[in-house]
Parts: sequence; C-alpha cells; structure tokens
Amino acid sequence: MAKRNERYFDVIVESYEPLSTAGLHGPVHIRPIEGQPFPTHLRVECSMDLVDTEKYPLGTRFKIRAKLTDRLE
Repeated sequence: MAKRNERYFDVIVESYEPLSTAGLHGPVHIRPIEGQPFPTHLRVECSMDLVDTEKYPLGTRFKIRAKLTDRLE
C-alpha cells in the first residue's frame, strides 16, 4: 500500500524482460532507469498497458508519477 505521507516523484522507467520470472507476473516488467534517486532493481507497479509489447517494444521509456509503498516484495 502507498505510504500516506510519501510524496509523488516524476520517474523515468523502462520496460524489460527479467532474467528469471519466478514469483513474478508476466514476462515484461517496468523498472527505473539509472541516474535517478531510485535503484534499478526496484519493481514498479503500473498499468498493464505499458507492458504491451505490441504497442511498446522492450526498452521503451515512460515518464510516470510514482510514490513508494510499504510492500517488501
């Protein structure tokens, strides 16, 4: 769940295929790109539309507004 007092950030993310999808949903995922306040291993929950490879090829970058959650995984 999103943290109540956490502010939103503009984050540039990209679609990618993880090496292992064990325990993950679907073959395509979204992560922050390097050079931002968030590590690239952070998983981003977003609209399924962004992982549609017919609309957006792997590696497509998006600018989203996001906030941290209290989820561990």
